[in-house]
Amino acid sequence: SIIGRKLGECCNSSNVPFRTKRFNMFFKRGFLFYKFFNIRLFFYLLFNKYDLLVANDLDTLLPNFLVSKLKKLPLVYDSHEYFTGVPELNNRQFVKGVWTLMEKMIFPFLKNVITVSEPIASMYEGLYHVKPLVVRNLSKNADNIIPFTKVETGIDLNSCVIIMQGTGINIDKGAEELIDAVKISEGVTLFIVGSGDVIVNLKAKVSNIGITDKVRFVPNVSWENLIRYTKSADIGMCLEKDTNLNYRYSLPNKLFDYISAGIPVICSNLPETRKIIDEYDCGIVIDNVTPEYISIAIKELATNPAKLTELKRNAIHASSILNWENESKKVIDLYNKILICNN
Repeated sequence: SIIGRKLGECCNSSNVPFRTKRFNMFFKRGFLFYKFFNIRLFFYLLFNKYDLLVANDLDTLLPNFLVSKLKKLPLVYDSHEYFTGVPELNNRQFVKGVWTLMEKMIFPFLKNVITVSEPIASMYEGLYHVKPLVVRNLSKNADNIIPFTKVETGIDLNSCVIIMQGTGINIDKGAEELIDAVKISEGVTLFIVGSGDVIVNLKAKVSNIGITDKVRFVPNVSWENLIRYTKSADIGMCLEKDTNLNYRYSLPNKLFDYISAGIPVICSNLPETRKIIDEYDCGIVIDNVTPEYISIAIKELATNPAKLTELKRNAIHASSILNWENESKKVIDLYNKILICNN
């Protein structure tokens, strides 16, 4: 069972192969939203029967933890990011303090924790003496997915197609600088596929600087259709800035989508992302997220077919190792052990 809230397009659960429950919340954001969502989640979990609970990130941990103790149920804390280090909390010290206090009160008592990278796991272990299992956000094998053609997407056949994608195209992810880079780059078309806090501003920026012919916006689509766009591109962009611990040590989903699609990556110089690019030689790392650096990297690939082909070949090789079919074995083993121990 997946429990969440009703919010726009997320309300459509027709393609989800699980039972879903979504709360219709009067408050849509802020303190009152989190307060009443956690209260509703607590009572819903308390009065419904489950054998195992999974808290998805810190904002659902408290009710799951309390119910797990009251009903003596196993609990898995799935920390999709370094929650107290996200950029949205950088200038909100009181709010950050509340989340940090909650984390300090609960984390030391957790037995089963999952997170997304080794540095984040090490930080948690150093703080709370609990070592999370690292499960990276690797993508499914995409070999059988057919890309869109340039004719289908209406792109000039000679254009170099670059893509930035995700459901979290937010502040400090380099999208603004990427648009400026596209403006000063010749023969380039950019696809921005997905959603996020800055999408409205990005559309306004594209219009204001007069490059609507070079940038295409595509709303959230199914993963299969997303990968069709990704596979049709020549280069994937992963431009998180080093403004917070969460971004510094993240391994973004889109990085592995690009690898699964077999396209090279231009990425910012963050340690975990760089480690992947260097190990598999499947992209270019830029020193600074500026329009100039981005444009130089795009030109380096767009004007060098041999290098572009080599990096694509390396990305395809990397995808044979870095895929969800391999990584998911860790998750299956974890849940099998929990279920065996509680039977």
